[in-house]
Amino acid sequence: MTTEAATNVADGDAYVGVQAGTVHGGINYYTLPLNPTPEQQFEAGVKYLDARVRDEAVRLLERAAAGGLQTTEVQFYRLIALLSGRTLRQLGDAELDRLTAICGSLLPLDANEPWAAGVQAVLRLLTPVSPAEAEFVIKEIDALGDRQRESVYGHLEALLDGTIQDEMWQRSVALAISRRTSDDRVDRVWKFFQPVPAQPRTREVAPTAVTARNWLQFGIAAAFAGLSVASLVALAMATGRLGPIAGALVGVGGLAAYVVGGADRHYRSARMHAKEAQLRPPTQRRPEAPTGGFASRVDRMFNHYFALYVPRGTDRGYWLDQTAGIRRQLRDELVEIYREQRIGADRVAWLVRHLVGDVRSRWERDTLTAHRQELRLPVRTHILHLGGLVLLTGGGVLAMAGSITLEPLHAVVWLLLAVASAVPAKRAGFRIIAERRRVADDDAERLLRDQAQWAAYRKWQAKLADSPSDAEMAAWLEHDRKVLVDQAMRQFQLHPSQVIAHAFIEAPGRACKRARYPRGPWRYSRYQLLLFLLTQDGVRQVDIELDFELATSRITQRLNYRFDAVAAVRIEGAAGQQQTFKLTLFNGDPVSVQVSVPDGETDPHEDDPTKITELSQDASGLSHTLHVLEGIAAEGKQWVRHRRRRADEKIASLASAIRHVRD
Repeated sequence: MTTEAATNVADGDAYVGVQAGTVHGGINYYTLPLNPTPEQQFEAGVKYLDARVRDEAVRLLERAAAGGLQTTEVQFYRLIALLSGRTLRQLGDAELDRLTAICGSLLPLDANEPWAAGVQAVLRLLTPVSPAEAEFVIKEIDALGDRQRESVYGHLEALLDGTIQDEMWQRSVALAISRRTSDDRVDRVWKFFQPVPAQPRTREVAPTAVTARNWLQFGIAAAFAGLSVASLVALAMATGRLGPIAGALVGVGGLAAYVVGGADRHYRSARMHAKEAQLRPPTQRRPEAPTGGFASRVDRMFNHYFALYVPRGTDRGYWLDQTAGIRRQLRDELVEIYREQRIGADRVAWLVRHLVGDVRSRWERDTLTAHRQELRLPVRTHILHLGGLVLLTGGGVLAMAGSITLEPLHAVVWLLLAVASAVPAKRAGFRIIAERRRVADDDAERLLRDQAQWAAYRKWQAKLADSPSDAEMAAWLEHDRKVLVDQAMRQFQLHPSQVIAHAFIEAPGRACKRARYPRGPWRYSRYQLLLFLLTQDGVRQVDIELDFELATSRITQRLNYRFDAVAAVRIEGAAGQQQTFKLTLFNGDPVSVQVSVPDGETDPHEDDPTKITELSQDASGLSHTLHVLEGIAAEGKQWVRHRRRRADEKIASLASAIRHVRD
């Protein structure tokens, strides 16, 4: 046995971590009604077959056929699903019996029936083909319609032995290479892992903080102040002299100007203070949000994107220090708005990016502190406030000088009452005016924010509009697998006909993203693959890291070992929880890889986590790989001979059933 040191591919810091998981809501691609018709079961079976979920596809297609749907198209897909990716000798006894039953139930094929040619091509591949006939069979497959031809090359390339197998394999690999990055894969794959974005929401404007007590205080104080001023004016008028009368009128005008200017000054000062408070770094440390919760994930997103979206020409540390206040304010607002909506934090990631991008844009345009200019006291307010105070004081002195000579006691009493009532009237009145203006300005700002967020939301939706379907993801992954198998065979200098079988172990890669359709298998942005090539001489194993988003791969390890070097093969862990594949060799460290992670994104009321794990393992070919490796571990090299001998007996009866159809 020749080996490169067999090591645990998930050892040390190679822990397989999943960054995020997305279940695409509102997609009924795989969902069946409670009592599906045979036609609906057939359609779902074909979809699962396209997704390479072979066992589930076989189950649904068999149910459709048992329900009475016996068209040539159904029979074609039943054959494809049963044979997908395997040779006849890799089929179990029950599967060979089912294959024989399907072939035996076929009626004579009508050449005018669209799917008859596809069935005929599959049947030809199930019978021995001489080298002289190989070219004819290949031409017959190439003449099929696109859908049938791709199904044959995509699923049955391993079906035959010898020269025709090598030829079919090359055709299949050529097709995989041409389709591997088709349909803008590199520009679209990342979109599959994006969740359905949550609609934008903005915080409701806080209602006016004016209480009934404020209104009562203002009403009583203003009434007394008005009565006092009116009485003083009346006293000034009663003197009959021009000075006191003019002073009273000037004083009233000054009072009005002071109120208008003072109210504007008070509002601008209060709003400036509130705006500045949003920018100031927090003085108190906020308690840490529970790890893994919505608030905690939003925290991390804001920290990540503020560190990433640094304005041009600005030091990152300075940027983060200066925006600490607004970062906390935006985070708290978003958590408050969405926390009770029972949505995943990743669904508002687009909004976090928009908010952080808006802050950066305003920083670069130097408008982040535009409120300082907007709330600056205008000259008109200065004139009204200070000028009104001067006129009120001067006019009041003139009016009081005349009034005191006429009614000294009344004048003093009304003056004291005016001053005593004016102070609370001013305080309550300015507060009421400021709150009404604050609500109006907040409403206007909220409208602008709302419009900007909806525009960003629609832009993000449009960007995700061409997200690939699950069938496209499955097809691209299958093309990757086929190309990787071909590369491995070339490195080991093997022809397809020299490989008894090949099998994969698929696991999520390091720090990958994952997503799925409802009732569909998990798809990953990065894969960790173990490829096993079974030959007469033993097993060739290749460990591969596949970046699915970029369609690039890297071989991390190659191993060669004899069949009798395999001591044990097992899966540790329950379905729906963390599961680990372990291959133990008599000579060397165990090969171990985490094939599934705990399913925290699946809602048990909508999808059964155990079923999703089974579908994902079905799509990865894990059960088939385990079956092959367990046979090797149990019987060694004899497994190949025993399997072939048992299969040959069944294949003889299969050939008889096929002759019945073709004759």
